[in-house]
Formats: sequence, structure tokens, C-alpha cells
Amino acid sequence: MINFNVPPYVETSIGYIRECVEAQKICGDGKYTKKCNEWFEKRTGTSKCLLTTSCTHATELAAILCDLKPGDEVIMPSYTFVSTANAFALRGAVPVFVDIRPDTMNIDERKIEDAITSKTKVISPVHYAGVGCEMDTIMDIAARHGLRVVEDAAQGVMATYKGKALGSIGDFGAYSFHETKNYSSGEGGAILIKNPEDAERAEIIREKGTNRAKYYRGQVDKYTWMDLGSSYLPSDMNAAYLYSQLEIADEINQNRRASWDHYYSRLKTLADDGRIELPYVPAECEHNAHMFYIKCRDIDERSELITHLKSNDILAVFHYIPLHTAPAGKLLGRFHGEDEYTTRESERLLRLPMFYGLTSDQVDYICDKITEFYAR
Repeated sequence: MINFNVPPYVETSIGYIRECVEAQKICGDGKYTKKCNEWFEKRTGTSKCLLTTSCTHATELAAILCDLKPGDEVIMPSYTFVSTANAFALRGAVPVFVDIRPDTMNIDERKIEDAITSKTKVISPVHYAGVGCEMDTIMDIAARHGLRVVEDAAQGVMATYKGKALGSIGDFGAYSFHETKNYSSGEGGAILIKNPEDAERAEIIREKGTNRAKYYRGQVDKYTWMDLGSSYLPSDMNAAYLYSQLEIADEINQNRRASWDHYYSRLKTLADDGRIELPYVPAECEHNAHMFYIKCRDIDERSELITHLKSNDILAVFHYIPLHTAPAGKLLGRFHGEDEYTTRESERLLRLPMFYGLTSDQVDYICDKITEFYAR
């Protein structure tokens, strides 16, 4: 069986985890947590990076930093994971969904401004498949209307928009290190903070609302409850597992890009014949090969192809059910404008196996079976 995903693993991680255990420092903000934070700050140019227990928690932390109140509105795509909406809904905010672009599957930047009301406080673009949204336009809209921008860059580590790291462009960015991501700690995430003045409060929120980090640095003689907060610190063992991958981040990225390019080359004939559609990457974006997907004619054809691939020991999967069609989405949010592409495109998209270490022979076999399906 060719699995859809195989979590990344680097042999040095076991030694790093053992080091944490032997040093009796396995809770948060240890040696490897700090190493990861510094790596992302240097690599992305962000003012501050803080590892979190998940991308969900990174986004929740950003929502608190945005001072959202009940009734405030946050504009986002409906084609995203539930965490994008949950993080803001937990503050009492209303997710306002707008349509996506059919080419990138990202939020349609042309639909955002019409969805803005007096209650709008945040725009949360989602960089689908590690391909950047049209951030210049989004940042211009935010500046003109006095809005914060929280980038959901869960899939965007090592990807850029006009040379800028995804997650580092808006006020805040959220990364995911779930086992399905390019770089993983099993569960985990990070918040990127653009403005230094937000960094100290973020540190407090992440530490249960206390200034304990300052205490450990010797900046205060005791720590106490300062603000709203929660326990958003990952174990240093998780960070150690992640750091082993960051040390060879370029190698992992190049390996995935090679698989992505191989898929594209092998399936281009089917796309040229109009049988399928392949991913589109705008010229100003450098993607990270987080996923390779194709688009079938419709949901029925996709279901048949999934069955065909499974019968040949290949696990391919579809992705999000649009949030505005879900029970919680109908209760907690609303869709602004027309759903021209969100539902239609989501029902056509099929994700193929993609992971670090996927072999050229495996890609060839998968493409052979897809070609076989369309030759029937």
C-alpha cells in the first residue's frame, strides 16, 4: 500500500529526545523549543516566533492578541480546516466566509472588501497547499480599513510570496507541525509575530496568562497572573523531534519538490487532453510541495478514481468540506456573496500521496494507475 502520508523522521531526533529526558527538562521552553523559535525567526525574518501545541492554538493565541469581542467579524475562506474558524468563534467572533479562486483554491482577494462591515476586525487568509494568497492586495485592504491580518499558514512552512515567508507578512501567522505536514512534531504549531510590541503579550498569553518567561530570564523576582491565557507550550521533546527536521529543512523541501515536479510532468498529458486539472502556482509564489492534487470532472468521477486507486493499493483522499455547509458553520458563521467556486471545486479535488521519501517509482506507479483509469 502506498499511504497518503508518512510522517517525516530524521534519525538524530531520538538522540535529541534522549537528551531532553536525561537533562530532566521535558516541559515547554527548553533548549530545543528555543532552537526552533530562533530557526524560524532567522529563516522567516519575523520579529518573534513562539512554538505552540498546535496551529489551532497558535491561531487562538492570535485571536486573543487581536482583542476580538463577541459580535466582531473575521473574513476567511470557507474552504479551510475547522480550526481557522474555531479560533475566532471561541472569542465570540463571527466567521464571514467568502468565495475562493478556482485556480489556487485560496480566498478570492477581490471578494474581501465587499464583505467588510463596521464589525469586521480581522482578515484571515489561508495559504492552501503552500501557495501564497494575493497578499499585497489583502494587506492594502487591511491597511485602508484598519484591520488585522492573521495568516493561516498551516501548510506554508518554507513557502514564499514575492520572496517573503508565508506567515510573516500579516500581523500574525500560524504554522502547523501536525504529522501530515512537511515538518512535524506529531502535534504542534507556531505563531509568528510581526510587530515587536505584540511579542511580550503573546509570551504572557502562551504561559497561562502569567509573566513566568520574564521570571525565568531574571527580569522580575516573581511571576503572577497578568492577562488572559492558556497553556500553549509544547513539550521540549516535541520540539527536539521537530528540530532534527529543521536541520535538513532544505533537503526535505527539495525531496518533496522533486516528487511534485515528477507528478506534474507525468500527468500533464492528461491535463492537456482536458481529462484532469493540475495545480496552479502564480509566478510570484514559491510553493513548498505540501500537496499534489488533481481535479476530476465532478464528485462522482472523483469517487470512482479513489476506488480505482485503492484497489491498486494507493491511498488518495479528498479534502475539506466547505465550512459554510457544515452544521457549526451555519450556526456560527455566514457566507457573504455567491458560492460560485467553493463547493464545486472542493468536490472535484483529489489529493495524491505526498511525503518526504516518496520514491520516483511510486510516483510512476500512481500516475500509471491514474492514466489507466482515464483510458477506460
